[in-house]
Amino acid sequence: MGFDAHDAASDAILTRLLSLHPKIIDLTLDRVHRLLGAMGDPERSLPPVVHIAGTNGKGSTQAMMRAGLEAAGGRVHAYTSPHLARFHERIRIAGALIEEAHLAALLEECERANGGAPITFFEITTVAAFLGFARTPADWLLLEVGLGGRLDATNVVDRPRLTVITPVSFDHEQYLGRTLGKIAAEKAGIIKPGAPCVVGPQTDEAFAVIEARAEALGAPLIAEGRDWTARAERGRLVFEDGAGLLDLPLPNLPGPHQIDNAGAAIAGLRALGFDDAACEAAVTAAEWPARLQRLKRGPLADMAAAAGVELWLDGGHNVAAGAAVAAWFAARPPARLAMVCGMLETKDAAGYLRPFAPLAESLTTVDIPGAQAGLPAATLADAGGRVGLRAAPAPTIADALQKALADAGRGGRALICGSLYLAGYVLRDNG
Repeated sequence: MGFDAHDAASDAILTRLLSLHPKIIDLTLDRVHRLLGAMGDPERSLPPVVHIAGTNGKGSTQAMMRAGLEAAGGRVHAYTSPHLARFHERIRIAGALIEEAHLAALLEECERANGGAPITFFEITTVAAFLGFARTPADWLLLEVGLGGRLDATNVVDRPRLTVITPVSFDHEQYLGRTLGKIAAEKAGIIKPGAPCVVGPQTDEAFAVIEARAEALGAPLIAEGRDWTARAERGRLVFEDGAGLLDLPLPNLPGPHQIDNAGAAIAGLRALGFDDAACEAAVTAAEWPARLQRLKRGPLADMAAAAGVELWLDGGHNVAAGAAVAAWFAARPPARLAMVCGMLETKDAAGYLRPFAPLAESLTTVDIPGAQAGLPAATLADAGGRVGLRAAPAPTIADALQKALADAGRGGRALICGSLYLAGYVLRDNG
Protein backbone atom coordinates (compact mmCIF):
# COMPACT_ATOMS: atom_id res chain seq x y z
CA MET A 1 0.00 0.00 0.00
CA GLY A 2 2.99 2.34 0.18
CA PHE A 3 2.60 3.55 3.75
CA ASP A 4 5.10 6.13 4.99
CA ALA A 5 7.41 5.77 7.98
CA HIS A 6 6.50 9.26 9.19
CA ASP A 7 2.85 8.29 9.61
CA ALA A 8 3.25 5.55 12.20
CA ALA A 9 -0.15 5.90 13.91
CA SER A 10 -2.28 5.84 10.76
CA ASP A 11 -0.04 3.19 9.17
CA ALA A 12 -0.66 0.80 12.04
CA ILE A 13 -4.42 1.25 11.77
CA LEU A 14 -4.38 0.95 7.96
CA THR A 15 -2.44 -2.30 8.25
CA ARG A 16 -5.06 -3.69 10.65
CA LEU A 17 -7.89 -2.61 8.33
CA LEU A 18 -6.39 -4.63 5.48
CA SER A 19 -7.23 -7.81 7.40
CA LEU A 20 -10.96 -7.15 7.91
CA HIS A 21 -12.07 -8.71 4.62
CA PRO A 22 -10.24 -11.39 2.64
CA LYS A 23 -10.88 -9.78 -0.74
CA ILE A 24 -9.25 -6.51 -1.74
CA ILE A 25 -12.14 -5.86 -4.15
CA ASP A 26 -15.68 -7.08 -3.42
CA LEU A 27 -18.23 -4.79 -5.02
CA THR A 28 -21.37 -4.24 -2.94
CA LEU A 29 -22.78 -1.32 -0.94
CA ASP A 30 -24.16 -3.34 2.00
CA ARG A 31 -21.08 -3.09 4.23
CA VAL A 32 -20.63 0.63 3.52
CA HIS A 33 -24.26 1.42 4.37
CA ARG A 34 -23.98 -0.60 7.58
CA LEU A 35 -20.92 1.31 8.80
CA LEU A 36 -22.21 4.69 7.62
CA GLY A 37 -25.38 4.03 9.63
CA ALA A 38 -23.29 3.25 12.70
CA MET A 39 -21.40 6.53 12.18
CA GLY A 40 -24.58 8.64 11.95
CA ASP A 41 -24.85 8.73 8.15
CA PRO A 42 -22.19 11.37 7.39
CA GLU A 43 -22.89 11.00 3.65
CA ARG A 44 -26.10 12.97 4.26
CA SER A 45 -24.18 15.98 5.61
CA LEU A 46 -21.65 16.58 2.86
CA PRO A 47 -21.06 19.81 0.92
CA PRO A 48 -22.38 19.82 -2.68
CA VAL A 49 -20.84 16.79 -4.41
CA VAL A 50 -19.31 16.41 -7.87
CA HIS A 51 -19.05 12.64 -8.43
CA ILE A 52 -16.52 11.53 -11.08
CA ALA A 53 -16.32 8.11 -12.76
CA GLY A 54 -14.59 6.78 -15.89
CA THR A 55 -11.73 4.53 -16.94
CA ASN A 56 -9.09 7.15 -17.70
CA GLY A 57 -8.82 10.81 -16.77
CA LYS A 58 -10.79 10.83 -13.50
CA GLY A 59 -7.90 12.15 -11.44
CA SER A 60 -6.76 14.74 -13.97
CA THR A 61 -10.32 15.99 -14.48
CA GLN A 62 -10.79 16.23 -10.73
CA ALA A 63 -7.48 18.10 -10.32
CA MET A 64 -8.55 20.63 -12.97
CA MET A 65 -11.98 21.14 -11.43
CA ARG A 66 -10.37 21.62 -8.03
CA ALA A 67 -7.99 24.24 -9.43
CA GLY A 68 -10.94 26.10 -10.94
CA LEU A 69 -13.13 25.92 -7.85
CA GLU A 70 -10.29 27.04 -5.57
CA ALA A 71 -9.36 29.92 -7.90
CA ALA A 72 -12.96 31.11 -7.54
CA GLY A 73 -12.47 31.21 -3.78
CA GLY A 74 -14.08 27.88 -2.91
CA ARG A 75 -13.11 25.61 -0.03
CA VAL A 76 -12.85 22.20 -1.67
CA HIS A 77 -12.73 18.69 -0.22
CA ALA A 78 -11.40 16.02 -2.58
CA TYR A 79 -11.25 12.24 -2.51
CA THR A 80 -9.13 10.15 -4.87
CA SER A 81 -7.40 6.77 -5.10
CA PRO A 82 -5.02 5.09 -5.13
CA HIS A 83 -2.32 7.16 -3.48
CA LEU A 84 1.22 7.36 -4.80
CA ALA A 85 3.55 7.98 -1.87
CA ARG A 86 1.34 8.46 1.23
CA PHE A 87 -2.21 7.36 2.00
CA HIS A 88 -2.98 10.95 3.06
CA GLU A 89 -2.97 11.96 -0.65
CA ARG A 90 -6.40 10.34 -0.98
CA ILE A 91 -8.15 12.84 1.31
CA ARG A 92 -8.03 16.62 0.96
CA ILE A 93 -9.87 18.55 3.64
CA ALA A 94 -10.75 22.11 2.58
CA GLY A 95 -7.84 22.19 0.15
CA ALA A 96 -5.09 20.59 2.22
CA LEU A 97 -3.99 16.97 2.52
CA ILE A 98 -5.44 15.47 5.67
CA GLU A 99 -3.14 15.80 8.69
CA GLU A 100 -1.77 12.68 10.33
CA ALA A 101 -3.49 13.17 13.71
CA HIS A 102 -6.86 13.84 12.03
CA LEU A 103 -6.54 10.77 9.78
CA ALA A 104 -5.55 8.48 12.66
CA ALA A 105 -8.48 9.70 14.77
CA LEU A 106 -11.01 9.14 11.96
CA LEU A 107 -9.65 5.67 11.20
CA GLU A 108 -9.74 4.66 14.88
CA GLU A 109 -13.33 5.90 15.19
CA CYS A 110 -14.41 3.85 12.16
CA GLU A 111 -12.47 0.80 13.34
CA ARG A 112 -14.23 0.92 16.74
CA ALA A 113 -17.67 1.36 15.17
CA ASN A 114 -17.05 -1.48 12.72
CA GLY A 115 -16.25 -3.86 15.56
CA GLY A 116 -14.20 -6.29 13.49
CA ALA A 117 -17.01 -6.99 10.98
CA PRO A 118 -16.01 -7.84 7.39
CA ILE A 119 -15.40 -4.72 5.32
CA THR A 120 -12.87 -3.99 2.60
CA PHE A 121 -9.98 -1.59 3.08
CA PHE A 122 -11.41 0.84 0.50
CA GLU A 123 -14.86 0.75 2.07
CA ILE A 124 -13.80 1.57 5.63
CA THR A 125 -11.31 4.23 4.55
CA THR A 126 -14.01 5.81 2.36
CA VAL A 127 -16.32 5.98 5.39
CA ALA A 128 -13.50 7.64 7.35
CA ALA A 129 -13.10 10.20 4.56
CA PHE A 130 -16.84 10.94 4.53
CA LEU A 131 -16.70 11.49 8.27
CA GLY A 132 -13.93 14.06 7.83
CA PHE A 133 -15.71 15.74 4.94
CA ALA A 134 -19.01 16.00 6.83
CA ARG A 135 -17.41 17.55 9.92
CA THR A 136 -15.36 20.25 8.18
CA PRO A 137 -17.19 23.07 6.39
CA ALA A 138 -16.48 23.37 2.67
CA ASP A 139 -18.17 24.62 -0.47
CA TRP A 140 -17.60 21.52 -2.60
CA LEU A 141 -16.64 17.85 -2.44
CA LEU A 142 -14.98 16.35 -5.51
CA LEU A 143 -15.56 12.63 -5.16
CA GLU A 144 -13.64 10.23 -7.40
CA VAL A 145 -14.94 6.69 -7.86
CA GLY A 146 -12.54 3.96 -6.81
CA LEU A 147 -13.65 1.20 -9.21
CA GLY A 148 -16.63 1.11 -11.56
CA GLY A 149 -19.38 3.26 -10.11
CA ARG A 150 -22.66 1.45 -9.49
CA LEU A 151 -21.35 -0.63 -6.56
CA ASP A 152 -18.37 1.54 -5.64
CA ALA A 153 -18.15 2.59 -1.99
CA THR A 154 -18.40 6.26 -3.01
CA ASN A 155 -21.81 5.71 -4.64
CA VAL A 156 -23.86 6.38 -1.51
CA VAL A 157 -24.55 10.05 -2.28
CA ASP A 158 -28.20 10.33 -3.29
CA ARG A 159 -28.16 13.87 -4.62
CA PRO A 160 -24.88 14.98 -6.15
CA ARG A 161 -24.87 18.47 -7.65
CA LEU A 162 -23.14 17.11 -10.77
CA THR A 163 -21.75 13.84 -12.10
CA VAL A 164 -18.92 13.44 -14.61
CA ILE A 165 -18.07 10.37 -16.70
CA THR A 166 -14.66 10.51 -18.38
CA PRO A 167 -13.80 8.17 -21.29
CA VAL A 168 -14.80 4.54 -20.76
CA SER A 169 -12.38 1.89 -21.99
CA PHE A 170 -11.25 -1.60 -21.02
CA ASP A 171 -9.88 -2.06 -17.48
CA HIS A 172 -10.87 -4.25 -14.52
CA GLU A 173 -12.96 -6.42 -16.85
CA GLN A 174 -13.04 -9.22 -14.26
CA TYR A 175 -15.17 -6.93 -12.06
CA LEU A 176 -16.97 -4.67 -14.52
CA GLY A 177 -17.68 -6.82 -17.57
CA ARG A 178 -16.06 -7.86 -20.83
CA THR A 179 -17.74 -5.34 -23.16
CA LEU A 180 -17.63 -1.55 -23.26
CA GLY A 181 -21.39 -1.54 -22.83
CA LYS A 182 -21.21 -3.49 -19.58
CA ILE A 183 -18.34 -1.37 -18.27
CA ALA A 184 -20.23 1.82 -19.21
CA ALA A 185 -23.31 0.53 -17.36
CA GLU A 186 -21.24 0.24 -14.18
CA LYS A 187 -19.82 3.75 -14.63
CA ALA A 188 -23.29 5.14 -15.39
CA GLY A 189 -24.39 3.86 -11.98
CA ILE A 190 -23.32 7.20 -10.49
CA ILE A 191 -25.97 9.09 -12.51
CA LYS A 192 -28.74 10.28 -10.18
CA PRO A 193 -32.25 11.60 -10.84
CA GLY A 194 -32.22 15.21 -11.99
CA ALA A 195 -28.47 15.74 -11.50
CA PRO A 196 -26.69 16.96 -14.65
CA CYS A 197 -24.02 14.61 -16.01
CA VAL A 198 -21.00 15.79 -18.01
CA VAL A 199 -19.87 13.07 -20.42
CA GLY A 200 -16.40 13.03 -21.96
CA PRO A 201 -15.56 11.42 -25.31
CA GLN A 202 -17.05 7.92 -25.60
CA THR A 203 -17.43 5.12 -28.10
CA ASP A 204 -20.91 4.82 -29.58
CA GLU A 205 -21.46 1.64 -27.54
CA ALA A 206 -20.56 3.27 -24.24
CA PHE A 207 -22.44 6.51 -24.94
CA ALA A 208 -25.66 4.68 -25.83
CA VAL A 209 -25.64 2.98 -22.42
CA ILE A 210 -24.87 6.23 -20.56
CA GLU A 211 -27.52 8.13 -22.51
CA ALA A 212 -30.19 5.51 -21.82
CA ARG A 213 -29.43 5.55 -18.09
CA ALA A 214 -29.60 9.35 -17.98
CA GLU A 215 -32.92 9.41 -19.83
CA ALA A 216 -34.39 6.80 -17.47
CA LEU A 217 -33.47 8.97 -14.47
CA GLY A 218 -34.28 12.38 -15.94
CA ALA A 219 -30.65 13.47 -15.63
CA PRO A 220 -29.64 16.14 -18.19
CA LEU A 221 -26.61 15.07 -20.23
CA ILE A 222 -23.86 17.52 -21.19
CA ALA A 223 -22.10 15.42 -23.81
CA GLU A 224 -18.82 15.97 -25.64
CA GLY A 225 -19.33 16.39 -29.38
CA ARG A 226 -22.97 17.33 -28.95
CA ASP A 227 -23.14 19.93 -26.16
CA TRP A 228 -19.48 20.92 -25.94
CA THR A 229 -16.18 20.47 -27.74
CA ALA A 230 -12.56 21.01 -26.74
CA ARG A 231 -9.65 21.09 -29.15
CA ALA A 232 -6.07 22.29 -29.46
CA GLU A 233 -5.73 25.05 -32.03
CA ARG A 234 -2.63 27.16 -32.75
CA GLY A 235 -1.10 26.39 -29.37
CA ARG A 236 -4.30 27.20 -27.48
CA LEU A 237 -7.22 25.27 -26.01
CA VAL A 238 -10.51 26.17 -27.67
CA PHE A 239 -13.63 25.17 -25.73
CA GLU A 240 -17.06 25.71 -27.19
CA ASP A 241 -20.57 25.10 -25.84
CA GLY A 242 -24.02 26.66 -26.07
CA ALA A 243 -22.86 29.65 -24.02
CA GLY A 244 -20.07 30.52 -26.43
CA LEU A 245 -16.38 30.00 -27.12
CA LEU A 246 -13.45 30.10 -24.70
CA ASP A 247 -9.89 30.68 -25.93
CA LEU A 248 -7.59 29.37 -23.18
CA PRO A 249 -3.95 28.35 -22.67
CA LEU A 250 -3.18 24.69 -23.24
CA PRO A 251 -3.43 22.58 -20.07
CA ASN A 252 -0.28 22.55 -17.98
CA LEU A 253 -0.83 18.78 -17.59
CA PRO A 254 0.93 17.41 -20.70
CA GLY A 255 -0.51 15.09 -23.32
CA PRO A 256 -3.21 15.35 -26.01
CA HIS A 257 -5.59 13.36 -23.80
CA GLN A 258 -5.57 16.25 -21.32
CA ILE A 259 -7.47 18.35 -23.88
CA ASP A 260 -10.46 16.04 -23.39
CA ASN A 261 -10.03 16.03 -19.60
CA ALA A 262 -9.83 19.83 -19.60
CA GLY A 263 -12.97 19.97 -21.72
CA ALA A 264 -14.88 17.83 -19.21
CA ALA A 265 -13.59 19.95 -16.31
CA ILE A 266 -14.59 23.19 -18.06
CA ALA A 267 -17.99 21.79 -19.02
CA GLY A 268 -18.48 20.85 -15.37
CA LEU A 269 -17.45 24.26 -14.09
CA ARG A 270 -19.75 26.00 -16.60
CA ALA A 271 -22.62 23.71 -15.58
CA LEU A 272 -22.04 24.78 -11.97
CA GLY A 273 -22.19 28.45 -12.99
CA PHE A 274 -18.50 29.38 -12.81
CA ASP A 275 -16.95 32.09 -14.96
CA ASP A 276 -14.15 32.19 -17.53
CA ALA A 277 -11.49 32.93 -14.91
CA ALA A 278 -12.28 29.70 -13.06
CA CYS A 279 -12.11 27.79 -16.35
CA GLU A 280 -8.71 29.30 -17.16
CA ALA A 281 -7.38 28.41 -13.71
CA ALA A 282 -8.58 24.85 -14.25
CA VAL A 283 -6.17 24.38 -17.13
CA THR A 284 -3.27 26.54 -15.91
CA ALA A 285 -3.11 25.77 -12.17
CA ALA A 286 -3.89 22.04 -11.94
CA GLU A 287 -1.22 19.69 -10.63
CA TRP A 288 -1.44 15.89 -10.81
CA PRO A 289 1.71 13.81 -10.22
CA ALA A 290 2.72 10.69 -12.20
CA ARG A 291 0.75 11.73 -15.26
CA LEU A 292 3.47 12.43 -17.81
CA GLN A 293 5.50 14.02 -15.04
CA ARG A 294 9.02 15.23 -15.78
CA LEU A 295 11.24 14.10 -12.89
CA LYS A 296 13.87 16.68 -11.98
CA ARG A 297 14.79 15.79 -8.37
CA GLY A 298 16.04 12.72 -6.55
CA PRO A 299 18.62 10.00 -7.21
CA LEU A 300 17.04 8.68 -10.41
CA ALA A 301 16.60 12.18 -11.82
CA ASP A 302 20.23 12.91 -10.97
CA MET A 303 21.31 9.77 -12.86
CA ALA A 304 19.32 10.90 -15.87
CA ALA A 305 20.63 14.46 -15.75
CA ALA A 306 24.21 13.20 -15.62
CA ALA A 307 23.52 11.14 -18.75
CA GLY A 308 21.88 14.08 -20.53
CA VAL A 309 18.53 12.28 -20.71
CA GLU A 310 15.03 13.61 -19.93
CA LEU A 311 13.30 11.39 -17.33
CA TRP A 312 9.51 11.00 -17.45
CA LEU A 313 7.10 9.15 -15.18
CA ASP A 314 3.57 7.99 -15.96
CA GLY A 315 1.23 5.79 -13.94
CA GLY A 316 -1.25 4.88 -16.69
CA HIS A 317 -1.73 1.13 -16.90
CA ASN A 318 -4.40 0.14 -19.42
CA VAL A 319 -4.61 0.00 -23.21
CA ALA A 320 -6.08 3.49 -23.63
CA ALA A 321 -3.44 4.98 -21.32
CA GLY A 322 -0.64 3.32 -23.29
CA ALA A 323 -2.04 4.74 -26.52
CA ALA A 324 -2.34 8.24 -25.02
CA VAL A 325 1.20 8.32 -23.63
CA ALA A 326 2.70 6.87 -26.82
CA ALA A 327 0.83 9.48 -28.88
CA TRP A 328 2.31 12.25 -26.74
CA PHE A 329 5.88 11.01 -27.24
CA ALA A 330 5.23 10.51 -30.96
CA ALA A 331 4.20 14.16 -31.24
CA ARG A 332 7.36 15.46 -29.50
CA PRO A 333 10.47 16.55 -31.41
CA PRO A 334 12.32 13.36 -32.41
CA ALA A 335 14.60 11.82 -29.77
CA ARG A 336 15.54 8.29 -28.80
CA LEU A 337 13.09 6.83 -26.24
CA ALA A 338 13.92 4.02 -23.83
CA MET A 339 11.34 2.55 -21.45
CA VAL A 340 11.38 1.10 -17.94
CA CYS A 341 8.11 -0.71 -17.26
CA GLY A 342 6.46 -2.65 -14.44
CA MET A 343 2.83 -3.81 -14.49
CA LEU A 344 0.26 -5.75 -12.50
CA GLU A 345 -0.73 -9.22 -13.66
CA THR A 346 -4.36 -8.12 -14.05
CA LYS A 347 -3.49 -5.72 -16.91
CA ASP A 348 -3.26 -6.25 -20.66
CA ALA A 349 0.51 -5.85 -20.90
CA ALA A 350 0.77 -6.47 -24.65
CA GLY A 351 -2.11 -4.10 -25.34
CA TYR A 352 -0.51 -1.38 -23.22
CA LEU A 353 2.93 -1.80 -24.82
CA ARG A 354 1.91 -2.21 -28.47
CA PRO A 355 1.67 1.55 -29.29
CA PHE A 356 5.28 2.03 -28.14
CA ALA A 357 6.73 -0.54 -30.57
CA PRO A 358 7.40 2.00 -33.37
CA LEU A 359 8.79 4.55 -30.92
CA ALA A 360 10.99 2.96 -28.27
CA GLU A 361 14.62 2.00 -28.65
CA SER A 362 14.28 -0.56 -25.87
CA LEU A 363 12.08 -1.82 -23.05
CA THR A 364 13.57 -2.84 -19.71
CA THR A 365 11.11 -4.52 -17.38
CA VAL A 366 11.08 -4.69 -13.58
CA ASP A 367 9.15 -6.28 -10.75
CA ILE A 368 7.13 -3.67 -8.85
CA PRO A 369 8.61 -3.59 -5.32
CA GLY A 370 6.04 -4.73 -2.76
CA ALA A 371 3.22 -5.32 -5.27
CA GLN A 372 1.20 -8.42 -4.39
CA ALA A 373 -0.18 -8.92 -7.90
CA GLY A 374 2.87 -7.76 -9.85
CA LEU A 375 3.65 -9.26 -13.24
CA PRO A 376 7.11 -10.90 -13.19
CA ALA A 377 9.64 -8.81 -15.10
CA ALA A 378 10.52 -11.73 -17.37
CA THR A 379 6.86 -12.28 -18.30
CA LEU A 380 6.43 -8.58 -19.05
CA ALA A 381 9.55 -8.64 -21.22
CA ASP A 382 8.08 -11.56 -23.18
CA ALA A 383 4.91 -9.51 -23.76
CA GLY A 384 7.04 -6.62 -25.02
CA GLY A 385 8.94 -8.91 -27.35
CA ARG A 386 5.70 -10.24 -28.82
CA VAL A 387 4.59 -6.74 -29.87
CA GLY A 388 7.95 -5.89 -31.43
CA LEU A 389 9.91 -4.20 -28.65
CA ARG A 390 13.54 -5.06 -27.87
CA ALA A 391 12.85 -6.16 -24.30
CA ALA A 392 14.77 -7.61 -21.36
CA PRO A 393 14.20 -7.76 -17.58
CA ALA A 394 16.41 -6.09 -14.95
CA PRO A 395 16.73 -6.90 -11.22
CA THR A 396 16.05 -3.39 -9.88
CA ILE A 397 14.62 -0.07 -11.01
CA ALA A 398 18.05 1.54 -10.75
CA ASP A 399 19.58 -1.19 -12.96
CA ALA A 400 16.73 -0.81 -15.44
CA LEU A 401 17.17 2.94 -15.59
CA GLN A 402 20.93 2.63 -16.15
CA LYS A 403 20.23 0.48 -19.21
CA ALA A 404 17.49 2.84 -20.43
CA LEU A 405 19.79 5.85 -20.08
CA ALA A 406 22.48 4.11 -22.11
CA ASP A 407 19.95 3.13 -24.80
CA ALA A 408 18.41 6.61 -24.96
CA GLY A 409 21.75 8.34 -25.18
CA ARG A 410 22.52 12.00 -24.59
CA GLY A 411 19.59 14.11 -25.73
CA GLY A 412 17.20 11.18 -25.45
CA ARG A 413 14.24 10.42 -23.21
CA ALA A 414 13.59 7.70 -20.63
CA LEU A 415 10.08 6.79 -19.50
CA ILE A 416 9.21 4.88 -16.32
CA CYS A 417 5.68 3.57 -16.81
CA GLY A 418 3.03 0.86 -16.54
CA SER A 419 1.63 1.17 -13.02
CA LEU A 420 0.58 3.72 -10.42
CA TYR A 421 2.17 1.41 -7.84
CA LEU A 422 5.50 1.61 -9.66
CA ALA A 423 5.09 5.38 -10.01
CA GLY A 424 4.37 5.66 -6.29
CA TYR A 425 7.47 3.67 -5.44
CA VAL A 426 9.58 5.93 -7.65
CA LEU A 427 8.14 9.13 -6.18
CA ARG A 428 8.40 7.86 -2.60
CA ASP A 429 11.84 6.32 -2.61
CA ASN A 430 13.61 7.98 -5.52
CA GLY A 431 12.31 11.53 -5.48
